[in-house]
Amino acid sequence: MRLRSAFVAAALLAALTPALSHAQSNPAASGGGAPSSNEAPRPEPSGREGVLKLLPDDSVTQHEMTIGGQKLAYNATAGTLDMFGQDGAETAAIFYTAYVKKDGGKDRPLTFAFNGGPGAASAFLHLGLVGPRIVDFGPKGDDGAGAKLIDNPHSWLDFTDLVLIDPIGTGWSRTVKADDAAKYYNVNADAESIAKAIALYVAHNNRASSPKFLLGESYGGFRAAKVAGALKDTQGIIVSGAVMLSPLLEGQLMFGADEFALGAALELPSLAAAEMDRRKGFDETKQREAERFALGEYLTTLAGAAPEGEAAKTFYSKLSTLTGIAEDVVAKNRGFLGNAFVKQVGQADGKVASAYDAAFTTPDAYPESSDARGDDAILDGFTRAYGGAFADYARNELGFKTEMTYSLLDSDVNRQWEWGGGRGGGSRLQASVTGDIRQLLAATPSFRLLIAHGYSDLVTPYGVSRYVVDHLPASLAGDRVGLKVYQGGHMFYTRADQGALFTADAKAFYQGRTSATPGD
Repeated sequence: MRLRSAFVAAALLAALTPALSHAQSNPAASGGGAPSSNEAPRPEPSGREGVLKLLPDDSVTQHEMTIGGQKLAYNATAGTLDMFGQDGAETAAIFYTAYVKKDGGKDRPLTFAFNGGPGAASAFLHLGLVGPRIVDFGPKGDDGAGAKLIDNPHSWLDFTDLVLIDPIGTGWSRTVKADDAAKYYNVNADAESIAKAIALYVAHNNRASSPKFLLGESYGGFRAAKVAGALKDTQGIIVSGAVMLSPLLEGQLMFGADEFALGAALELPSLAAAEMDRRKGFDETKQREAERFALGEYLTTLAGAAPEGEAAKTFYSKLSTLTGIAEDVVAKNRGFLGNAFVKQVGQADGKVASAYDAAFTTPDAYPESSDARGDDAILDGFTRAYGGAFADYARNELGFKTEMTYSLLDSDVNRQWEWGGGRGGGSRLQASVTGDIRQLLAATPSFRLLIAHGYSDLVTPYGVSRYVVDHLPASLAGDRVGLKVYQGGHMFYTRADQGALFTADAKAFYQGRTSATPGD
């Protein structure tokens, strides 16, 4: 999930038992663990090789939860989808977790969800937002050591069945031969493998008639556009819509924020929002003013020669007040502030901000350094608990028991990623899915898109997505594309109230209502 300096340096991550049964009883599961036959078990290869021998058979369990005062019974499947080469030999296995409402019918919406990175497993979305169980990080929402699983009163299972997918190299998704994993670490191969996994799930479970949606976070938003195209072109599956959460859409606008005026202007509103939020005084009206200033005076000033004299002092003073960064630092950086913000905004208090939520500050591990150093307090801090929490949940509630390590974030995947779609081509600055979005809207008149962001996210600033949406042709976008912005950062759903608001907006989206107005 780290999309800036290391592009989510991996963004936006017991014992081997003899042949567990496909329908496992799980007394520890919520609502009991009686076996179910509603979900079809995957076909087993004749014999697994390599590390895949550590993967058990699929586990299917029954559960019940309460959403909005109503009981909802569902089946959970934790298992794998097998990939084969042209010679018929198994090459990889993709781990997934599916939740299907009992008696929901084959026409119920079906959502395939994945995270980003590249190199992040789906546990973030799974245990942070959409699943029937989520991680509670304590009263302040930032205690990874005291994290615990609780029922999710706002699970998306209320309005859609769910399939959470871990791309190759993340979670428990692996290749038979370790050296083959890198073959999947590029834009196109990644999209094709996930599209194949989705097609297999649809076929195995007779869900061809279900409206299909994609949910992707961070690079997963970029991935969603690519997967939608791959599903159409290679699998003959047309998706009804996509939800992109804190997505990467245009690399040149995002990664050039500290070099080019437009990128900086699209980032500035996130800095302003973070300063207001940090001081517990976020105000929508002031935020709109910051947006107008960013694309007006700020953009034109940065695009021209550096201001001088009284004009420079007035300009830099206004930026200092807007962002909380000392005026001399603002002047030194000529108003390009994204890199300066993380280190400078809390310096007076001996703190450093997180790029994932610039309103979130923690004690600076290296106060003597003039540059930001060390781990990010959110990505490398409390949210790491999602990994251990999911491994425990899968074993003790879903009945999926393996000695394989669950990889929540894999920095090797990020380092090896090929942005051009294949070996040797392209860079993250060239990464773009604006064209893919246009093609999806043009090719499928019923396709709809919802984009969601946190105001104070410096990893994927919401201003970039707004720019992309504002520049879509009206004949394509119309009322089919919506943009929503919430208080918080890259993973704004860790704030329980904001996660609940987003879920309500997502439910409306699934029901056919799309609005581009933030905060509706």
